[in-house]
Amino acid sequence: MADVVFTNVRILDGTGQNPYSGSVLVRGNRIRQVGRSTAPISPGGAQIIDGAGATLMPGMCEAHTHFSWNDAATLAAIQTMPLEEHVLWCAKVAKRYLQAGFTSCVGAACAKPRLDVVIRNAINAGQIPGPRYLAASQEITVLGALGDETLPHLPFPEFSFGVNISGADEMRKAVRLFLKYGVDSIKLNLSGDNFTPQSPAETTWMLDEEVAAAMREVKIRGKRGVAHARSSESVKQALRHGIDLIYHASFVDDEALDMLEAAKDHVFVAPGIAILYAMLYEAGPWGITHAMAVDMGYQTEWEAACVSLSKMHKRGIRVLPGGDYGFAFTPHCQNARDLEFFVKYLGFTPMEAIRSTTLYGGQIMMKPDELGVIKDGYLADLLLVDGDPLANLSILRDPRRILAVMKDGEFAKAPEIASQRQWERAA
Repeated sequence: MADVVFTNVRILDGTGQNPYSGSVLVRGNRIRQVGRSTAPISPGGAQIIDGAGATLMPGMCEAHTHFSWNDAATLAAIQTMPLEEHVLWCAKVAKRYLQAGFTSCVGAACAKPRLDVVIRNAINAGQIPGPRYLAASQEITVLGALGDETLPHLPFPEFSFGVNISGADEMRKAVRLFLKYGVDSIKLNLSGDNFTPQSPAETTWMLDEEVAAAMREVKIRGKRGVAHARSSESVKQALRHGIDLIYHASFVDDEALDMLEAAKDHVFVAPGIAILYAMLYEAGPWGITHAMAVDMGYQTEWEAACVSLSKMHKRGIRVLPGGDYGFAFTPHCQNARDLEFFVKYLGFTPMEAIRSTTLYGGQIMMKPDELGVIKDGYLADLLLVDGDPLANLSILRDPRRILAVMKDGEFAKAPEIASQRQWERAA
């Protein structure tokens, strides 16, 4: 692995401090030197990448990833993809995420029991390209709730999007099976979701004893519990039982906010607000008009989520981008759109939005002293971007503006050396 020096770059280091001109030396899989001046670092035989003023920033983290969501419009269409094709789909999507600048991803559930584990292991073994990945279980749910896709005339468990349990003993068995498979996290569907009208978002479905049984097994093995929790009660239930990664959190009362703030040193929230917006305004081609989405409860949830998440941000609770990309109306690799939504609707500054996917990304990946920041000694997960993301966050979802992607000191997307001087660098 040859040394690489990025020169003549504008360094956006992920910490929240203002960008500065400089150079970065990568040796092996680590950042070995960050220079804070226009004077280049001595190359010493390294490959030189002249950034021509482009922005060098840490790789992004998607905090709520579903590689196995296949850009379909329904849960059933995701689940019924045959296993062999599903594995190939996940491998293809993992590569796309990496080349889009997401060098780390947190799995939030998979559509079949071992999909996430197999893809994570293949990435780690170098068999396929992909981000650093934390593998999740399928969604664990209760009969009739979000994820239960079984039909009365076809009551086969493998036809269900989630694993259906009833009672603490069945929960314990399901969790132990996923832990045996080697997942990094167990996903529990604590609340409903407006996507399934029979179990709307403000309802809470799991019993405390079921959640407690799951989390006992998770903690024994040093793994992570994560929760689909849109209702206020489900957020509080997650916190009571030691779940430290909460997805959605659209409805939170003052008690829930106080509990989140008290736990802010170890809790993360990844809301996935893009799907709420998409269901309201962009799902028409798939048969969901704006009026239908309002009737389903999405307008109420969108308004509540904007208020709730803005309050969380003001209280210093770590809110990260990502979630539910992989549906027809939220296709994969537009994930950086969340950063724009954070600014437009949740009161983030562009710098805070960048920090949420870089600095906080390293923290949610459980590598707070190795990932998410451009700093001496940190892992070399880097993006070279044509333009200034602080002036225009949308460039982070434009493949043409992602000039280079480096993961672990190696290029996943190499820069086009010959054309460096023609980069537009437009805001």
